[in-house]
Amino acid sequence: MTVTGDHQPIGGRFEGNEHRFPVRVYFEDTDLSGVVYHANYLRYMERARSDMLRLAGIDQRAAHEAGEGAYAVTDIAIRYAASARLDDDLVVVSKLTEVSAVRVVIHQTVRCGTVKLTDASVTVAWVGPNGRPRRQPADWIAIYQRLVWQGDTQHP
Repeated sequence: MTVTGDHQPIGGRFEGNEHRFPVRVYFEDTDLSGVVYHANYLRYMERARSDMLRLAGIDQRAAHEAGEGAYAVTDIAIRYAASARLDDDLVVVSKLTEVSAVRVVIHQTVRCGTVKLTDASVTVAWVGPNGRPRRQPADWIAIYQRLVWQGDTQHP
């Protein structure tokens, strides 16, 4: 089901090869100390990755429903630098840094204004219905290659 008009959820946007996804911190995101619970940053990043792929023309749902496969996270390296709090407006900045036949590496940063909260490198692999790695669709690889960030891949 596709939603249109006034009921369209707010999504991200591309600025060059960089995807930016807005997030607001709600009460449910915080722990007893009033800061965002650490696992919620992973959720924000997942939403941003899904939005980025959708905007780029990658239809994950159609591929999954056709029995072609799905992405699975195979590696995450994350560093927490500062905490977000209730009602903070955040942005998840995502950049593709590597693409191969089977996997994609995405660098993601969660920011509150100019403050970097978290920094992560996320590797996803395309797996078949049997859970084994397989080649991504060729047209997807072409899309990814156009989006690969050309700057310093160590610290995008």
